[in-house]
Amino acid sequence: MSRYAEPMARLIEELKKLPGVGTKSAQRFAFHLLRAPDDEAEAMAAALLHMKESLRLCSVCNNITDVDPCVYCSSETRNRRLVCVVEEPTTIASVERTRGYNGVYHVLHGTLSPLHGVGPDQLRTKSLFVRIEAAEVDEVILATSPTLEGEATADWLATNLRLHTVKITRIATGVPAGSDIDYADEVTLSKAIEGRHSI
Repeated sequence: MSRYAEPMARLIEELKKLPGVGTKSAQRFAFHLLRAPDDEAEAMAAALLHMKESLRLCSVCNNITDVDPCVYCSSETRNRRLVCVVEEPTTIASVERTRGYNGVYHVLHGTLSPLHGVGPDQLRTKSLFVRIEAAEVDEVILATSPTLEGEATADWLATNLRLHTVKITRIATGVPAGSDIDYADEVTLSKAIEGRHSI
């Protein structure tokens, strides 16, 4: 039997479904919301409902957006012939923070993971190939994570993209700027050596 009243126990169970939220954190959030003024709790609930009602996937790149096409795909100042392929919409913000990229994006919403039942059909790749077949793209940058799944996804995409006349590039990986090379693991250091360039 739960120690909490049913509405509180239900909220805790729902909060535990959030990534990185365990039982203790869910309890803290639930009690915070209980103690919050009614207007704060109502504003949070309204924001959640509004988000679910208003957001959808961009019909061009699969980014999460409230307008279709999204702000990147509809921008007149971005290079639409340069496409950066990312795993998740959250990666776009990371790329944008560099201020060094002015192309558009394509969001896969995941990576290949046979152990979790994620194959090519579960990734959002069809619209990418449509863009390439329509000769709208000159270069595709594969910006998946340097994990086993990210590398497998990049390899699969590269293999299939080679069937088209498009330049395929992969983001460089290796030792982060400002870090000590002695603390880099062997995979990171190996990638850094493989990705070396002339100076």
